[in-house]
Amino acid sequence: MLLAAVTFTQIVLAVHVVVAIGAFGALVAYPVMAGAAERFDRRSVPVLHRVRKVLGRTLINPGLLFVVAAGIYLASDQHQWHDFFVQWGLGAALVIGALEGAFVIRQSGRLAEMSQRDIDAAGGGEVKWSDEYISARGRADQVNALMAGLVLVTAFLMVVQ
Repeated sequence: MLLAAVTFTQIVLAVHVVVAIGAFGALVAYPVMAGAAERFDRRSVPVLHRVRKVLGRTLINPGLLFVVAAGIYLASDQHQWHDFFVQWGLGAALVIGALEGAFVIRQSGRLAEMSQRDIDAAGGGEVKWSDEYISARGRADQVNALMAGLVLVTAFLMVVQ
């Protein structure tokens, strides 16, 4: 009885929402995880950067493809191409995809290498980040914050339409 009442459009909407939460939730959670790793154990930071790189390749970018495909279907099915939230969503997806693919994934690998080098240089002593790492991390943090902000604003616009 319940399955008969569910439409294909509702299934696509559910996929759109669930994949957006899974893929883009990582963008919102990452700054918190990075701060915690830094505070609790600096020696764990290279692993976190490697995990961020893997998330970009296996969760965020593929998730972006599913979210955009489902969004295109929904906008077409419901004739909403003229609505601002649809245009904003496509623009945000383009920006997130471009930043993730062109900067974040590559930078995460570089940050893992630089932070590991600083840890190795510290030996068993206190880890001090190099100026190079601090500068690169600052740029990466700004880009991650921008992407997280885009996700939050986009989610808000999708809900309030």
